[in-house]
Amino acid sequence: MTETTEISQQSARKDEIDSLLKGAIDLHCHSGPAAMPRILDHHEATMDAEDAGFRALLFKDHYYLGTPHCVMLEKLIPGLGVKLFSGIALNNASGGINPHAVDHAIKIGARIVWMPTLSAANHIEKSASETKNFPKSDKPMLPAIPLTVLDANGRLTDDTKQVLDLVAAGDIILAGGHLHVSEQLVMFDEARRRGVTKMMVNHPTYVIDCSDEDIRSLVSMGVAMEHSICMFVEGRAHKYDPDKLAHLINLAGVDNTILSSDLGLTGSPRPLEGFRAIVGQLLDLQYSAAQIRALVGDNAARMLNMN
Repeated sequence: MTETTEISQQSARKDEIDSLLKGAIDLHCHSGPAAMPRILDHHEATMDAEDAGFRALLFKDHYYLGTPHCVMLEKLIPGLGVKLFSGIALNNASGGINPHAVDHAIKIGARIVWMPTLSAANHIEKSASETKNFPKSDKPMLPAIPLTVLDANGRLTDDTKQVLDLVAAGDIILAGGHLHVSEQLVMFDEARRRGVTKMMVNHPTYVIDCSDEDIRSLVSMGVAMEHSICMFVEGRAHKYDPDKLAHLINLAGVDNTILSSDLGLTGSPRPLEGFRAIVGQLLDLQYSAAQIRALVGDNAARMLNMN
């Protein structure tokens, strides 16, 4: 192969990836400001997504509701094409599994509620092993108080049930956060009965402990699997090879799988670069253009009522 041919092929590959990212959506963007160190802020993430032709970007912070940031950024950037969203993570900083915080968040436009992440009892229990390399805040913070959606008898707490009702009424996304799969199975089963239609497990193979059978069971309930791009591309969070990605996609099915960046952390690429890398992997794995667009955009659009 001549150098000219190789350059031509690389250019064609880049153009193909760029084309497939038109209309993409990132439901898990960890830009700043944040207590944890981030490599870019919400404005920079927005401009990256805008330049790439993304349809939407959803900011996630473990400690605060980002919806007001979205409103102001959309107002301050004339002609912005990418829609900005955020939601609330029910950690200690939000009062835990707090229906009042959820009610307020929905009233001002939140599009997702994450069950506890860093404050989840499951996350804290794994802090000495699986989450030992999890990003730390720049300054020491108060120790987390462990949270669970289950009472001592293994039943959902009343506060959790009220949160499910609020999510159902608001027609927004319910995400499992870092709860253990045993909790999520109980929660999503009840959420479905209470009318929640948009349900999602975050990175099911990391901290959550989902087995293949768990994923099948959750998908049968109507729960989507959101896999973190950061775990499949080069960087500090890399864990899996492309064959694992293919296995997970095929296990749940393309229509039940969402690929979100979970990027913004130091030592890893920017969210947009993560998306470019994962689309390259999907092309190598022989997924079709329609399947790739579903994985990086169309399935997430359904969650945001953008289809």
